[in-house]
Amino acid sequence: MSTIALFDIDGTLIRAGGAGRRAVERALREFSGAPGDSTTLDGVDFAGRTDPWIVARGLQARGIAVDDPTIDAVLERYLALLPAELARSEAFEVLPGVVSLLDHLHGRADVTLGLGTGNVEEGAYAKLRHGGIDHYFSFGGFGCDHANRPTLLSKGRDRGLARHAIDDPIVIVVGDTPHDVTAAHAIGARCIAVCTGRHQAAALEAAGADLVVPDLLDSRVILEFTVRS
Repeated sequence: MSTIALFDIDGTLIRAGGAGRRAVERALREFSGAPGDSTTLDGVDFAGRTDPWIVARGLQARGIAVDDPTIDAVLERYLALLPAELARSEAFEVLPGVVSLLDHLHGRADVTLGLGTGNVEEGAYAKLRHGGIDHYFSFGGFGCDHANRPTLLSKGRDRGLARHAIDDPIVIVVGDTPHDVTAAHAIGARCIAVCTGRHQAAALEAAGADLVVPDLLDSRVILEFTVRS
């Protein structure tokens, strides 16, 4: 039995040290013509959300009509600003256990590694590239596929099926928020939830995660893949 693993990025694989928030806030300020306003996304929790959803909330907060062309324009500017924000992010880190786990799974013929993230594709790979872990992932489902998380996870699963000709795989989503858990279950996938984001174990357990671990160093993560594959 083969497994498609779909990894979330922020809070699961890396912490960007606020680089993404700073880039999207600056893009929104520039778009609205109010560069001195730093309150664009005050109170908006990014955890488990998609980039288009976040931009839409920022536009609404400024009283700007939300439509796809406007969201796309802001995201284009965000992507232009993101590399510089990543470069100056002193708090950027690849999270504990990530490299060893990806090395292990990448070397297995029965596991196919992909992404399931609210980041738009270009932004996702910019963050992974900054952490030196982009080479593990050749496909995924992204925020630019859909603002709805189950739909983007379905895209990631389908791309894994198409690229690797896998019949009836197990799908395991690895994430750090209740949104990851509910989206995984919505597409019939299992979910490993890791407590390296903003949510504690109790919240992830309440959401119905199949396995909750403090970080990806936990030996139960590899065991989950071994048992299910």
